[in-house]
Amino acid sequence: MNDTQSAPLHSGARTALTRAMDDMVAAGATGVLVRVHDRLGVWTATAGVARRGRPDPVPEDARFRIGSVTKTFVAAVVLLLMAEGELDLDDPVDRYLPRFGLDGRITIRMLLTHVSGLYSYSGENERDTKAQTGLFATSGDLYVRQLATSYTPDELVRFALDRPAYFAPAEGFAYSNTNYVLAGLLIEEITGEPYAQQVDRRIVQPLGLADTTVPGCGMAIPGPHAHGYLGYRHDGRPMVADVTHSNPSWYGASGEIISSARDLDVFLAALLDGRLLPPPALAEVTSFIPPPPSPGVSPGLFRREFAPGRTGIGHFGSVPGYLCNAYSTADGAARLVVSATKGAVDRFDPAAFSVFLTAMDRALVACFTSLALPS
Repeated sequence: MNDTQSAPLHSGARTALTRAMDDMVAAGATGVLVRVHDRLGVWTATAGVARRGRPDPVPEDARFRIGSVTKTFVAAVVLLLMAEGELDLDDPVDRYLPRFGLDGRITIRMLLTHVSGLYSYSGENERDTKAQTGLFATSGDLYVRQLATSYTPDELVRFALDRPAYFAPAEGFAYSNTNYVLAGLLIEEITGEPYAQQVDRRIVQPLGLADTTVPGCGMAIPGPHAHGYLGYRHDGRPMVADVTHSNPSWYGASGEIISSARDLDVFLAALLDGRLLPPPALAEVTSFIPPPPSPGVSPGLFRREFAPGRTGIGHFGSVPGYLCNAYSTADGAARLVVSATKGAVDRFDPAAFSVFLTAMDRALVACFTSLALPS
């Protein structure tokens, strides 16, 4: 494991964290990058390698696919539009996007908090412990080939609307990528600009997020990066595909952004300390349903108790080859960003992949609970 720091750390301060990173690699990650920002300073470390079969470590300034952490950026833009009087969170979505014929009861707030009931076009929602059919292939070789395909947001939404809703609006919770593809289209309808341009103008440029891009159909990761992989079986044989280059249009506003640990750290801090959002918008993003002590969701964020007395707010992301978690303490005083590149574990073997994800989650808990809080 490699580490750097911008402030002195007492010996053993990161023992649990470094052990957790090694555990991620042992569980099947190819590489891991962690950035901690707490009262001890900024600490960045890597474990594993940047590319299978080569000794080079993960670059500490690596860019990576952040997956659904994209949703936090999109929600922030929607909240900024709300603060400017361009929309109300309780407006029906159909008012702005009538071409889809959405249930008139579905509001913007319901999209942002995943209570719309809309089917997830990506199909991974497992509310009833049964696999859901999505737009994408469920066998490895077809899945890998499909990663080069371009999709439009309208295609993704219409696929979802051809499937039955999970429940009536506001009568349950179901995480659905369809919600945020619609949120991206909503931004475009209101502003007359691509949602990516709004993210750049309102968030990336003001905060100086030089490593953050919204790639559209671009398949490459610009700048230094680690490679992500997909394990699967073809004709009974184990296979591993390098899926670093893939077309992120199949996630769009629900998960396409590329960023770095430094940029996500800066973004989380600005989101929670009032630099990015005016008071009415900040109040929305920090108001969770259901209220404490239950885990909850707000526009663009989730609340999670990692350990007794250790509650974090942030988001998680998973796209082909990459996992990302970005969490902060509620007051923004301590923040954690974890990026992991997936290795040879079989994505299409539910039991094996569950073991991998469980190990990843245990490591995340260890990382978050290692944060040094203000004394």
